[in-house]
Amino acid sequence: MKTYNILGLMSGTSLDGLDLAYCAIWQENTTYKFEIKKTKSIKYSIELQNKLKNSIRLTAEELLILHNYYGTWLGQQAKAFIDENTLEVDAIASHGHTTHHQPENGLTFQIGSGQHLANASKQKVICDFRTNDVALGGQGAPLVPIGDKLFFGEYSFCLNLGGISNVSFEKDDNRIAYDIGLANMILNHITQKNGIDYDNGGKLAKSGTINLEMLNQLNNLDYYKLPFPKSIGYEWFVEKVVPIVDNTEDSMQNLLCTSVHHICEQVSIELKKHNCTPESSLLVTGGGALNEFLISILKEKLGDKIKVVPTSKQLIEFKEALVFSLMGVLRLENKINVLKSVTGAVTNSSSGVIYLPC
Repeated sequence: MKTYNILGLMSGTSLDGLDLAYCAIWQENTTYKFEIKKTKSIKYSIELQNKLKNSIRLTAEELLILHNYYGTWLGQQAKAFIDENTLEVDAIASHGHTTHHQPENGLTFQIGSGQHLANASKQKVICDFRTNDVALGGQGAPLVPIGDKLFFGEYSFCLNLGGISNVSFEKDDNRIAYDIGLANMILNHITQKNGIDYDNGGKLAKSGTINLEMLNQLNNLDYYKLPFPKSIGYEWFVEKVVPIVDNTEDSMQNLLCTSVHHICEQVSIELKKHNCTPESSLLVTGGGALNEFLISILKEKLGDKIKVVPTSKQLIEFKEALVFSLMGVLRLENKINVLKSVTGAVTNSSSGVIYLPC
């Protein structure tokens, strides 16, 4: 396999912005290698953030208009990044932004029109990585475990703390992965209601105390009782979680502290189910890995069962964009990039739709 230079684009449920990672990806014998060469994070304007947040309430016509607009916006950001750094790009691999995720109804939708993105960036684009898996009976999520398997297989567990927490690990020679539950989505909801973008380092949460009633309500959410494969999206958060938070009368600090303990409790419960030993290692990435208070509580709850392994800030922030770059490469090579053992689909697949610029 040749060395591919791919620009990965990632926008997650935490709605904080767009991550761009320019990556070199190649194969040595059976091992996949990577180098993250250039990165950038673009914070969403308040206007765009609100458009994305409220997209689940749009009519079909309004949603498609946003789909095309956002695709053009992604293409403009990608082109500016490529031009600014004089990059040679084989393709752009874009996750898009998930507005609707209802795999039980055969539906998942990531806005960011591939054709508009390709036209605006003047680059080949691979996107829409989830739809095919849902059509094959899968959850369409999580997708990052293919990268965990091929890039980070030396770790016992790979935990991503984005808007949602999800875990990936090997079991009986199969990759298993699923959404555990909440992560930054609930924390950002609490801070943004108070005019603060996010709780930097978890300092606000650290100064609070646990609201036991709220903690019990969160821990008793029906989703946690479901077997995997399973996944959640923003609709679930709005329907099931927001009412609990908004109906709890307490300080922002206490709401944050309670949410952090809930997140870590659920992660700890799930990891301890899977044959962990004192030698088990855990790679933690995503924005939540930069929340020092959250990581300290997670270590406390895991005890001596699993060791949290430090990693670079670059990998923490851009791992998902890196993995979508890999998924783009695998799609171009017509190789498997979505695993049925993860999603519950009837077969593995090489998913993603390829668009050429006009």
